[in-house]
Amino acid sequence: MEYIIVTLLLFILMLAYFKIALKYKIIDKPNHRSAHSEVTIRGGGVVFPVAFLLFLLTIAGVGFLSLPASDINFENHNFLMFGIGLLLICIISFIDDVTDLSSKIRLAFHVVVVTFLMLFLDILAIQPMWLIPVLYIIIIGILNAYNFMDGINGITGLYTLAVLLSLWYINTYIIDFTADGFIIYPLLATIVFLFFNFRTKAKCFMGDIGSMGIAFWVIALLGLLILKTGELKWILFLSVYGVEVIATLLERLKLKENIFEAHRRHLYQLFANDLKISHLTVSAVYAVCQLLINAFVIFSDLPDAVIFPVVLMPLVILYFYTKYAVKKAIPKAAKK
Repeated sequence: MEYIIVTLLLFILMLAYFKIALKYKIIDKPNHRSAHSEVTIRGGGVVFPVAFLLFLLTIAGVGFLSLPASDINFENHNFLMFGIGLLLICIISFIDDVTDLSSKIRLAFHVVVVTFLMLFLDILAIQPMWLIPVLYIIIIGILNAYNFMDGINGITGLYTLAVLLSLWYINTYIIDFTADGFIIYPLLATIVFLFFNFRTKAKCFMGDIGSMGIAFWVIALLGLLILKTGELKWILFLSVYGVEVIATLLERLKLKENIFEAHRRHLYQLFANDLKISHLTVSAVYAVCQLLINAFVIFSDLPDAVIFPVVLMPLVILYFYTKYAVKKAIPKAAKK
């Protein structure tokens, strides 16, 4: 019953945000790099920080919302510390949605929010010390990768759904690594967002507030799972996005392009923009690919040293073969 109420509240709050966004023109206008052709509300990802605030209310046992005592202090997780980091990254990302911020300001805030994430995971005392700056680079990289991949209707929403469902399955049936609500609340928020976004003509886009916010939440969950099991293989839950972002970055560096400027070189962009394949189809394929990988990772007993090449080598080969084939098909599609 609690989750039904939360879902209804998220729907109502989203509709209220749409009115505010239209009034203050928080919208995304199409340009030559866009994958859409109509003005659309930006910042629909506000549903994620709202979902966390509702999660905090359940912890506090406010009104009709309450969590079991076992969820409230799950292994002494400091959910408030996580919340500060989440709200900070959502605030700075929403400001960036409304008015472009300099990369230096964004980076400074990313360092701060990652610090809160590390405090939440209690890993700032990790040894050896050189791992700390490496973790900062990796986490900030994942945050931005999630943002780079959020370019067509439904892609990040469906992809996130695949990741969160996998984490929920592990938490429910394999190993209890966090409070149920800490996974279910972002799951509900993702479903609500997809209701408005997974359409041929989306009602809203996620915006930086959404892609950065949910990426922060997903990283926190993966971090908890890795620390609980002592296995790094769970990072492969982000392998589809990871391979594409790194490969595209290397391609742009090879072409001597400014990697901080918007572009249309991602494979999903070529599918949607050049081959004119439905956004919904492309998004579904990405999510299903990641879900299949997740299933293999979950049920495989292979050690980390083996499972990483077993998953990544075929994925990399498939990616480059597909991109090569797509680039060959684009001129033919343009002539039609």
